[in-house]
Amino acid sequence: MTLRSPAVAVAAAVLALVAGCAVGPDYKTPDTPLPVSWKLEEPWRVSTPSDSADKGPWWKRFDDATLDTLQAQALAGSPTLVIANARLAQARAALASNAASQYPQLGLGTRASRLKISANRPLTNYATANASTVQNDFTVSLNASYELDLAGRVQRTVEGASASAEQSAADLANTRLLLSADVANNYFNLRSTDIELDVLSRSIGLQRRALELVTARHDLGAVSGLDVAQQQALLETTLTQVDVLKKQRSQYEHALATLTGTPAPNFALPVDLREIKPPAVPLGVPSEILQRRPDVASAERAMAAANAQIGVATAAFYPSFIISPTVGVDSRLIESLFNGPSLLWSVGVSATQMLFDGGRVRANVDFAKAGYDATVGNYRRTVLTAMQEVEDGITGLSALDSATTQAQSAVTAARRVLDMATSRYEGGASTYLDVITAQQSLLTVERQAAQLQGQRLLTSVFLVKALGGDWCGANATGATPSSCPATVADRSAKAG
Repeated sequence: MTLRSPAVAVAAAVLALVAGCAVGPDYKTPDTPLPVSWKLEEPWRVSTPSDSADKGPWWKRFDDATLDTLQAQALAGSPTLVIANARLAQARAALASNAASQYPQLGLGTRASRLKISANRPLTNYATANASTVQNDFTVSLNASYELDLAGRVQRTVEGASASAEQSAADLANTRLLLSADVANNYFNLRSTDIELDVLSRSIGLQRRALELVTARHDLGAVSGLDVAQQQALLETTLTQVDVLKKQRSQYEHALATLTGTPAPNFALPVDLREIKPPAVPLGVPSEILQRRPDVASAERAMAAANAQIGVATAAFYPSFIISPTVGVDSRLIESLFNGPSLLWSVGVSATQMLFDGGRVRANVDFAKAGYDATVGNYRRTVLTAMQEVEDGITGLSALDSATTQAQSAVTAARRVLDMATSRYEGGASTYLDVITAQQSLLTVERQAAQLQGQRLLTSVFLVKALGGDWCGANATGATPSSCPATVADRSAKAG
């Protein structure tokens, strides 16, 4: 028999209207004002990178086999990447767990028991005396439980877990980018130090020959002991600088060992003085930063997850409905367990509505809204920082390109000055102090040129990281910039 009443009809209509509606705000990415272009100086020009492609091994643009090997070791053995991968696995497992809440839970239960009923138990009928019995009880039941997601709590929970998993994936990509940038930075610092040490080695050889010359002239009585002392002091100062640079080199080497997951005592890199030229780097337009940088993607997904939490908290204002049907069989004889008369079933619906909680639910909603506002602020800060870093890289490379050209001219001029000062001293037209000064100037400008070359490499890495990684994708590994599908922004002289 089916029972119907106006109250039941109204309740059914309300459930039909409410079902599938999720409380809380739907997520929308906040508007972030972005400039239409970068501030560019010659010889920069803008092009369109392939932003939809996977951000591949950008370090191969530097065409250095040692760097390629170090990057492969870092990606395979870095503990930092292991942590990031584990967090992504956790986030995906949490998503799977929350997604399972959208489906009924089924459980199978069985029971087999033998029991004796007491003859002295309380009477249920005074006209009938109790009797003691011993009997079996066999039961098999299938239980189900399903929460009607009327207020969308489960839906918002799944949305938040999905956004969190995507955030973890972006965090992993950002960890890879930062790790590869750290490896490149330490490697280029080490190579720059090698070049500086080579400059010092050549200067020491020059200064030793000069010391031998001035000592011979002193032994002949042509010059005073002051000239010898000055040259000896300059040599000792240069030797001291060698020790300082060797200490710095060992620190870069140890950092590379840690980044590649290798114990520092077991790691060593030989000296390599080959010139490494920074590649041309694409710029595109500022809005592409939102798609290219994994930290921006992570901040945006954090907003989506926080927005979903507002819905989860708001759903607590609404009643919770759980349907719990059960079907099974029960018999005292196992051979009749699955007969028709042994069938049993039940259908239950439980509803819970909070009437008074002292403002706890409202406080939770306010907490979720404040958390969302914090993620919005963090997103905007991340985007602004990305804009700043790209502009810093652009202006930095432009300035360093110009400074490198000037430094090379300064080295040529300093060598000419040293030759002239030495000739004048040998001809008796000047004091040895002029030679000392020229040697110091040459050493300074040669070291400056080496440092500028290293800074150009470091700034190139910084700009690649600021732009979010490679620009032609993993399939373009080893390709020259001009072979990319969309020609990159070129800062080389031939790009004009």
